[in-house]
Amino acid sequence: MTSRFAAAGALRAALLSGAALAGLLSNDAFAQSSQSPAPQSQALQSQAAQSLPAISVIASPDDSLPAGDGLGGGGLAARLLTTDDVASLLRGLPGVSLNGNGGVSSLPALNGLGADRVNVLVDGAPVAPACPNQMNPALSTIAPARVAKVQVLAGITPVSAGGDSIAGTISVESAPPVFAAPGEAVRSGAKLSAFYRSNGRGVSGAAEASIASDSLSLGYNGSWSRAENYKAGDGRTVRSTLYNVQDNAVTFGAQRDGHRITVQGGVQTMPYQGFPTQRMDLTDNRSVFLNGRYEGSFDWGTLDARANWRRTRHTMNFLEDKGGFTAGGGMPMDTLTTDAGYSVKATLQLSARDTLRVGNEFRHTGLDDWWDAVAGSMMMGPLTYWNVKDGTRNRLGTFAEWEAGWSPAWTTLLGVRNDVVWMDTGAVQPYSWRNPIGMGMMAMANPDAADALAFNARGRARTDVNFDVTALVRYTPSDTSAIEAGYARKTRSPNLYERYAWGTGAMSSSMNGWFGDANGYVGNPDLKPEIAHTVSATLALHAADHQAWEVKLTPYYTYVQDFIDVERIGTLGNGFVKLRFANHDAVLVGANLSAAARVYEDDAIGAFRLSGVVGWVHGRNLDTGDALYHMMPLNALLTAEHRLGGWSSAVELQATARKDRVQAARNEPRTPGYALVNLRTGYEWGSVRVDAGIENLFDQRYDLPLGGVDYAGYRAGGSRGTVGALPGAGRSFIAGMTVKF
Repeated sequence: MTSRFAAAGALRAALLSGAALAGLLSNDAFAQSSQSPAPQSQALQSQAAQSLPAISVIASPDDSLPAGDGLGGGGLAARLLTTDDVASLLRGLPGVSLNGNGGVSSLPALNGLGADRVNVLVDGAPVAPACPNQMNPALSTIAPARVAKVQVLAGITPVSAGGDSIAGTISVESAPPVFAAPGEAVRSGAKLSAFYRSNGRGVSGAAEASIASDSLSLGYNGSWSRAENYKAGDGRTVRSTLYNVQDNAVTFGAQRDGHRITVQGGVQTMPYQGFPTQRMDLTDNRSVFLNGRYEGSFDWGTLDARANWRRTRHTMNFLEDKGGFTAGGGMPMDTLTTDAGYSVKATLQLSARDTLRVGNEFRHTGLDDWWDAVAGSMMMGPLTYWNVKDGTRNRLGTFAEWEAGWSPAWTTLLGVRNDVVWMDTGAVQPYSWRNPIGMGMMAMANPDAADALAFNARGRARTDVNFDVTALVRYTPSDTSAIEAGYARKTRSPNLYERYAWGTGAMSSSMNGWFGDANGYVGNPDLKPEIAHTVSATLALHAADHQAWEVKLTPYYTYVQDFIDVERIGTLGNGFVKLRFANHDAVLVGANLSAAARVYEDDAIGAFRLSGVVGWVHGRNLDTGDALYHMMPLNALLTAEHRLGGWSSAVELQATARKDRVQAARNEPRTPGYALVNLRTGYEWGSVRVDAGIENLFDQRYDLPLGGVDYAGYRAGGSRGTVGALPGAGRSFIAGMTVKF
């Protein structure tokens, strides 16, 4: 009880401090202003993004952004200390929350909408789920050591930023090729990094090397990360939180006279990754990719063309915390996915006032998901179970976007987009066409054979014709204020699992589900696309130089027609339920407040800066009256930073209110409020940088409000145990070193 009141008091203090920072500078605005001026070609491409209220550039290729880059205290290098999960680099940005998953596989959400509702691009390409539990989401396919830039667009997103999503866009870019200066013979460089985190005994290492002339470039980037199970604040080991991942990529670049070609290929392997909220674990994941990009400047504007290909082979079974591989082989589950596509975007400067952007893209996903028979098992054999066979999802998108600067005070952005989505799948197969344990009542518990017959007998091809519209206006009455308002109609078609996961049996349904609740999920071929209508406004007050202070408040309202939620169709026992995807109408209301300021600056004692972010969202299913799943409660992150010469340090207060509004349909657990304190410092001299820090300084025991259930701990306690929310990590000491050559 004492800890609950302490956490609530800390949250109130955080919110009062955030309100007191009115008139301070927001993280994202500071990030933009701290960037060096972009070349003309890049500037033309980024104008629409810079008009929006919720863009955040949080990293840059030089790893040395000043304080205020959106990361706080030391830029990308500081955040690499605490995570091997790229999604966690977004923590603290307005509107961003993280749904728990594996140690390197968190699922980001924007303004309460997560998973496939967010358009996540890795080097310009989406990565489709290659697992029925989304153990390998898009952001897990790139290592933190390769991340050079991240952009977040929430809510009112330009159509040029992508389609087939309703929450917004997260774009992650690896470092572009490095070239020598004009006239310089050859430029070469290398960098080695190593980090250690005490909680879970996490170890990370990374290496970079490049060699280039002024027209040709070749670079390599490799990393390796491993961690054991972490401990909660009360000292209890949180099972199935271990992981091991290796990432290697080679980049080739060529440039001449305003034109650049980049080709990048790589291999990522995950020998294992535990999932504390899932019934299964990742026991092998291998991904191979090849990307190409052309950037060109012409008299009429710029052209950006990309092509991508990725193949992922994914395997699930049980790691030791969930029983390991039994004598019968456990329950092997395999997935093979191929992603391929292209995008072409042209920016035309029609006049000093008007900019036109047009583009086209095609995306293909092929999916096979099968579960091999287990020798000697009555339930899992004698045939191979086909969860998805010959699944295909193709999307062709076209857009046009017009931006006009009517005067120094008024700017408008108007865009339209069409995406056509074709989906289909082949005939499926259960483990057995006969019930292996008899008929009668037992057959009702294992209906997969009847489900497969019904699924195969119906037409499965689906075509969705989707339309998006974005309208945004920006008014700047003075050099210290700005007002933005907009409307967006965004559409998302279901993914292959939402439409085609067919088994309603207790075991087969429980193997599908990326929601961290250990419930069972069944697809619905008749799902309609989600259509989201969002209205939002932003008020920004700031110093004339955009550097000293600013405050930004963004309330929003989203109505989602045919929101893909769930309906109960049965139970799995022990408090878990069986759910089928179903369309409902839903509404989300929320607001984000971000603020920051330079507090004091002195040559002798250094520069001090305060920043804060506060977020709140409320979501409701209008048909059932139930709360929407995984809504982040009221939360705040306050950061105090100090910089003096080569020193950069930060103190963070992270506070979250009690989560009482939970979704009854999924038996979502409630979580108490909490407050955490994090410390970090770093010193850089010459080519060497040393970092240190402490996460969760006071070793607070807390539950993650979006972490899902602690299924691994529940399983360890036996069937009579009680499942609860997943505990967060306790105190961790962190240290690292980076050396450049």
